[in-house]
Amino acid sequence: MDSLSQKNSPFQNFDIKKALSLYLKQWKWFALCIAISLSVAYFTIKSTVPKFKVVSKIMVLEDSDNESGKAAIKDLTIFSGSQESGMEDELQIIKSRSFLRNIVTKLNLNVQFFSKGRVKEYEIYKNTPIKINFIESDSLIHKTSYNCFIEPLSTTEFNFWVNEDDTPKKLTFGEKIDTHFGGIIFTPKENKIKGFINQTIRVKITPVENKIQYLKQKINVYLSRESSKIVNISMEDPIEQKAIDIVGLLVNEYNSSTIDKKRKQAINTANFINERVKSISSDLESVDDSIVGFKSRNKITDISSTATQALTSSVQNEQLIQDVTTQINMLDYMSGSLGDNPYESVPSNLGAGDPAIMALASRYNDLLAQRGNYLKSAGENNAVVVELDNTLAQIRSSLKQSINNTKQTLNIQLRGLKNSSRKINSKLYSAPDQERVIRSIERTQSIKEAIYIFLLEKREEATISISSISPAIKIVEEPYSLGSTISPTPMVAYLGALFIGLFIPFGVIYVKDLLDTKIHNKEDLQNEIKNITVLGEIPNFGKKENGLIKRNDRSIMSESFRIIRTNFDYVKRGRNIQDYDNVVFVTSTINSEGKSFVSLNTALTLANTGKRVLLIGADIRNPQIYSAIKNKVGENQSNVGLTEYLFDKSIILGETINSYDINEIPIDIMLSGKVPPNPAELLMSDRMKTLFDDASKQYDYVIVDTAPSMLVTDTLLISQYAGHTIYVTRAGYTEKRILNFAKELHEDHKLNGMMLVVNDVKQSNFGYGAKYGYYGAPKKKGLFGRFKA
Repeated sequence: MDSLSQKNSPFQNFDIKKALSLYLKQWKWFALCIAISLSVAYFTIKSTVPKFKVVSKIMVLEDSDNESGKAAIKDLTIFSGSQESGMEDELQIIKSRSFLRNIVTKLNLNVQFFSKGRVKEYEIYKNTPIKINFIESDSLIHKTSYNCFIEPLSTTEFNFWVNEDDTPKKLTFGEKIDTHFGGIIFTPKENKIKGFINQTIRVKITPVENKIQYLKQKINVYLSRESSKIVNISMEDPIEQKAIDIVGLLVNEYNSSTIDKKRKQAINTANFINERVKSISSDLESVDDSIVGFKSRNKITDISSTATQALTSSVQNEQLIQDVTTQINMLDYMSGSLGDNPYESVPSNLGAGDPAIMALASRYNDLLAQRGNYLKSAGENNAVVVELDNTLAQIRSSLKQSINNTKQTLNIQLRGLKNSSRKINSKLYSAPDQERVIRSIERTQSIKEAIYIFLLEKREEATISISSISPAIKIVEEPYSLGSTISPTPMVAYLGALFIGLFIPFGVIYVKDLLDTKIHNKEDLQNEIKNITVLGEIPNFGKKENGLIKRNDRSIMSESFRIIRTNFDYVKRGRNIQDYDNVVFVTSTINSEGKSFVSLNTALTLANTGKRVLLIGADIRNPQIYSAIKNKVGENQSNVGLTEYLFDKSIILGETINSYDINEIPIDIMLSGKVPPNPAELLMSDRMKTLFDDASKQYDYVIVDTAPSMLVTDTLLISQYAGHTIYVTRAGYTEKRILNFAKELHEDHKLNGMMLVVNDVKQSNFGYGAKYGYYGAPKKKGLFGRFKA
């Protein structure tokens, strides 16, 4: 498992030396960028005006609950919410535009005076040698932007001009000067103007709003720590006293504004309370009148006592009604007893309390008893019985009449009691309603009285608070300077410049390398194609060289071809090839990769060893051999070449081959001839086999410059005649992706004995020689070495 993870690790094939060498090769660019960055940082620091940082600390105080007048404001709902502002809100208030506008106008910051020095100018603050007076109103001046120059010539005269290129005009102090916004007058300060004689002073007028925005950016207001009431106010400015004045005035403006706000709030509160006291007093009078009117209309003084009396009267009246009704019922019963049977006794105790009725009833019952006794001894016609019957009839009639009279009297009494009961019940039923109404009125009265008393107390507190406003802040530290600073500091500036100087070339090289899809040296080629031998690298020889090696040549290019020749001989000995072992094809993937250059120099390198070498220009579509040797051989060109040989069977091989002496190296060359209309068909001629059979027998080496393999099929048509194939790639030109074509050719055995060569390699990427130099080459002396010599 561990070995598998190591195998798949992305860092396994990472070569830190190679990665560093990629950047170390470009050390000159790093040195140049660092030098430029440090120079820019140096001149920036020298031209930067030092700034003074001024700091002040204040504590934002909270109003105490027991502070005079505080309760008057806090207890009122309409004011309670505005007092709970957070510290973050206070920070924004401190930097409000209204405060900053007051600072600009009070310190006259919109009008500045600058004295010009040799390199830069500096502002003159407070100790200005002249004073400027404006004829127009402040509202116009506060919106004006203006710039001019004056040069005091004496205490009475000065030169004046607006633009730097203008011709100065000689004027007198106190003289009116017309401008686009109105007239201005300069007056000198006698005790200070003498120090500025013949010095240029620039006067700058800036709109107040611009200065406000400038201060808003320069002033920093922040809490000392989270949830703290300590507020830090800081500012940086080239003039120390100016920064101290601005910060100090800002603190005073904030404190004064807060005190004014409290005072206005207390006055508004007192006015509000006075109005409410008047309104509540009027409401109380109206409520009192309502209570009086209600009691008068209902003829009551105390609802509870009146209701109690009515209830007692109702109970008594009901008892009387019951008594009268009982008496009537008793009389009705007695009247019923005096019915059809006249000799039946009647109850004597049911007389409803009437003594006459009770006496008559008793008399009646006594006579009935006597009559019964007489009837026992005498008959009904007995005179005594008859007389008793008459007396009973009279008593009976009188009793009925008394009963009826008494009943009428009781009924009249009953009706009167019922009427009285209805009146009493009416009072009882209306009592809850009256009590509810009176309680509602009394409740309103009590609420109004409570509010009235509360407002009277608050009015006294508010009146006291007007004259006892406390400060809103406590100054912890007066504005003080931390000393002059340069932003950024020199150390930070130089470190930043060093970083930028390293980062720019590093980024460019990194991005360039990241987007690079080309090969650059032998190592890149071996990483892409691992199973094909790489014979060597050919350096970039520059425009000064002619591109052809010479006899006894000791250049790096010549040595590179010697290394290729040696490696080729070693590979050749390791192969067992029967036919065409001395025939070497030179091809490439696409054009412009230098195959003709490699073909010609490989042939010259082999010929330089004393071997008989034939160079054949088989790229009949785009022949380049003659163009390369033209300056060396002049116009000595054969009229026939490979094309004529293949086309005309009457031409023999010797007629197409010319011998040349190139850089004192003898070599035979068969040029391509004229460009045919059918190159592919022409290369398929039977004479091609005859050509290679004869040439391979007559020469030690036959080097064949062929067409690019991927673009045309020419090379593949004659590949069977090659014993070995040198496949040329070009550094900084050949794309890695098109090397897949070379892999396919090798895997499919379409080209015999493929070997790779990297052409046009830059010296910084050129193998080991780039690091150690070439053996035997004269060493280049450095700057110090030259002085030693």
